[in-house]
Amino acid sequence: MRLRDLGVIAEATLPIGPGFTAITGETGAGKTMVVAGLGLLLGQRADSSAVRSGAAQAVVDGVWVVPETGPVADRVIDAGGELEPLGSGRAELLLGRTLTAEGRSRASVGGRPAPAGVLADLADHLVVVHGQSDQLRLRSAAAQRDALDRFAGAPVAAALAAYVDAYERSRTIAAELDELTRTRDARVREAEDLRAALALIEVADPQPGEDVELAARAERLSNVEELRAAAAIAHSALSAEDDAPDAVSLLAETRRALERGGDPALTDLAEQAADLGYRAADLAAAVARYLADLDDAGPHELAAVQERQAVLGALIRAHGSLDAALDLARDGALRLAELEDDGSRIERLETERDAARAALDEAATALTAARTEAAARLGAAVTSELHALALPDARVQITVTPTAENATGRDEVAILLAPHPGAEPRPVARTASGGELSRVMLAIEVVIAGTDPVPTFVFDEVDAGIGGAAAIEVGRRLAALARTAQVIAVTHLAQVAAFADNHLTVLKQSDGSVTASSVRALTGADREAEMARLLSGLPDSEAALHHARELLALAHPTH
Repeated sequence: MRLRDLGVIAEATLPIGPGFTAITGETGAGKTMVVAGLGLLLGQRADSSAVRSGAAQAVVDGVWVVPETGPVADRVIDAGGELEPLGSGRAELLLGRTLTAEGRSRASVGGRPAPAGVLADLADHLVVVHGQSDQLRLRSAAAQRDALDRFAGAPVAAALAAYVDAYERSRTIAAELDELTRTRDARVREAEDLRAALALIEVADPQPGEDVELAARAERLSNVEELRAAAAIAHSALSAEDDAPDAVSLLAETRRALERGGDPALTDLAEQAADLGYRAADLAAAVARYLADLDDAGPHELAAVQERQAVLGALIRAHGSLDAALDLARDGALRLAELEDDGSRIERLETERDAARAALDEAATALTAARTEAAARLGAAVTSELHALALPDARVQITVTPTAENATGRDEVAILLAPHPGAEPRPVARTASGGELSRVMLAIEVVIAGTDPVPTFVFDEVDAGIGGAAAIEVGRRLAALARTAQVIAVTHLAQVAAFADNHLTVLKQSDGSVTASSVRALTGADREAEMARLLSGLPDSEAALHHARELLALAHPTH
């Protein structure tokens, strides 16, 4: 991992390898920034105050070795990133995060820009961070339940998934039944109104576009005398009943005159005259029919049309338009059938509700059983870890007791501690204090981490409040965990750092105005000097150096 201009760190590269890496340094040197930088790479919220004073931006890059296929690779590809193959089914993944002094943040995944949310998605598969804040979180009932569920693994995960499905189905059916019951009176009124509306539409029997046709008919009937006079004049001009000249007879005479000429050009014109004659005759017939229609309109037809308009107008006012009334006539029967089926629907839903509640009870019982079985194993495992952490008489008990039903089950999980024989187990947050609390929480984290498929674990000063033989056991437990996973621990204890395979120190330098930190890998005499500083504050103390060598020999007897 590479850090630049993050907090007090100007430029630092952390050569984190496999196994157990310990990170130490003086107070204020920037050890916390290492964890903060890792947090940025894991998609955590960016805070512009983390940018080093005077710098424009902070940059964090990290390289992970990941499987070439699987959820991590799939998420990277989905985000448009790329993996660098290493062979043997492994690949390198480059993640990056840039934070400006103005608070803007950019992320990159596999060499390509990506939302910070992608980093958070990948974090679930790459790293688990355990810090002093985790100790505080484990004091809550929800966190203790989550810890048990993580430890239990697949059996509880499957039972919880089944419970959640049953819980959601039960809530959905209950909500639908409640809504149906609560609105029953309103639905009865809706059915009555709909039934009456459909009856009126059925009696009126409106036809599509009828209102437009009636409006046109009413307009015509209101002006019938003027229309009759105009049509009569037009008909007389086209085809007079007496010997007066009209358009049809004049066109016929024109055609005959042109035909007598015998010239082919006149013959063509005669044909045009004949066509005009036919069209004039057709027009005369149409005008005659129009006149006949006006003559057939009796004195009461306008009243009938207006009466029909009033009927349709009532429908239009009630439904907004005639088309809306027609739509209701077409679809309203289905809605009415649904409303009239409320009684049967309530009975069906009550049956479904009872079946869903039974299924939920069964799923909750199975989930409680799975958690109870896992709780016994977790309690025994944590108790064993505490014995190894210099609390030989302590006993941890994980209880699963009934609680109000919610989306995570009907169980309240509590971590109880009996610090010595004869003591009643009590909630760990009230029983343990100081070093005991740190050891209890560390034991829980180590046990849970041992069941977690995530390949890297970061412990940020979870050994606070521990010293002496207990601190040696903390280092021993972290080293044991590092046999199956990568472990990174920020620590202030030489007893813990002694067990690391890789020891890094954060160095602080000052020129009087700007403080900057860097990171260096320690080996040989340099590591012994840092261990001596951790033990006594005096890196050159012969007694402290002797003790440091003893610790290293204890932690690595074969070296």
